[in-house]
Amino acid sequence: MSEQVKVSPASRSLLNDKWDVVLSNLVVKSGLGLGAGVVASVLFFRRRAFPVWIGIGFGLGRGYAEGDAIFRSSAGLRTVKA
Repeated sequence: MSEQVKVSPASRSLLNDKWDVVLSNLVVKSGLGLGAGVVASVLFFRRRAFPVWIGIGFGLGRGYAEGDAIFRSSAGLRTVKA
């Protein structure tokens, strides 16, 4: 008996790839915002909490904006050749 391999359609694969990129981008941007907020808090604001929250907010906002652009684009995902 031959086993049949279930192949997902190309559109579903592309959508899954886009979600992977968007979520990883969101995590990276939020982490960078967190780090910048912590550094700003320690260096300039005598260890207050608001720069950290502002940094996370900017990171989440930037990640959301780039994710929105990725989903609205009809060109597909960027590829980087190593």
